[in-house]
Amino acid sequence: MPLSTDLFDYAMPPRLVAQTPAARRDASRLMVVDRATRAVFHHVFADLPRFLKPGDILFRNNAAVLPARLHARRPSGGVIECFLIRSDPAHGDNVWWCLVRPGKKLPIGATFAHGDDFAGNVLAKDAEGAALIHFTTTSGESIADVANRLGDVPLPPYIERLGDPADRPRDLERYQTVYADRARQVAVAAPTAGLHFTPELLAMLSSQGVGSADVTLHVGLGTFKPIATDTIESHPIHREIYELPVATQQALFPSTTPSPRGRRIAVGTTTVRSVEDFLSRHTAPLDHLHIAEAGIFIYPPRTFRGVDALITNFHQPRSTLLCLVAAFLAPGSTDGIGWLKELYADAIAREYRFFSYGDAMLIL
Repeated sequence: MPLSTDLFDYAMPPRLVAQTPAARRDASRLMVVDRATRAVFHHVFADLPRFLKPGDILFRNNAAVLPARLHARRPSGGVIECFLIRSDPAHGDNVWWCLVRPGKKLPIGATFAHGDDFAGNVLAKDAEGAALIHFTTTSGESIADVANRLGDVPLPPYIERLGDPADRPRDLERYQTVYADRARQVAVAAPTAGLHFTPELLAMLSSQGVGSADVTLHVGLGTFKPIATDTIESHPIHREIYELPVATQQALFPSTTPSPRGRRIAVGTTTVRSVEDFLSRHTAPLDHLHIAEAGIFIYPPRTFRGVDALITNFHQPRSTLLCLVAAFLAPGSTDGIGWLKELYADAIAREYRFFSYGDAMLIL
């Protein structure tokens, strides 16, 4: 029987939507959920080492976020916003698919510019309203380099702070994991479960024998797209490119590790998508980097091939991320839907902070 989208709805108090990060990354709160006993504990993220064991491996998304939100003016003087989504080298250097606002003011052939820093020319538009734009820069920089100098951090729409330039330095640092590969600015949204880690916490975990393995999932805007269909199954899931190095593939399989392996702990839903998509295609590690497009939609009663524990944030109502967490709470059944609502009600009653800059949950 199809799952009604209403099953994944809940009343979200706006005051609990985190508008700023915690004073320190690992000072955010941590709800720990033991699936075997259904016990729930309340800690801070710095307590994570208490719940991990030697041999456990953290699978984490090392994609870096590009400050992708650029502002410019049309020849008439009107202000526009250009949001860089992904480059399209097939159409030439400095050609990107973008979201532009106001879109109706920028038909094919329209131009815009930001002083002497860059200019854009609209080459095409797709059915969903994205624009293919060719950029030129007087300095010879790539538009990505320009974005790193001038672009605003692509904070999600539920962070409603006014665009105060004084916030930019903090957001550039905090809307990025400490283990992000800064040479791989392929995400337009942060893999937010990883925002809680500090270098000190990672060093402590390493010293107690907890390993790590990186994936790179190119987080897209689809992660924020709410489910608008009446049933979960009818929702057209977004697609995202991901990359799994050989070492990460090997870490997913017990037979390829030299010592007894502990739990495979996914840091975030983007990591789960990468791992589960790979394991739906392959039953053994490859001898080369795996690059593919994840179009996997995870919802109850799905089971999991490659994830034994999950670190995740608290997600928006009626979102695909909420579906994934409900599935992980009770793999193979729909029991996780009701349990997730209980856990979220408890988090709301205890005034946990929600969404990207909010608190975390560890599901064991």
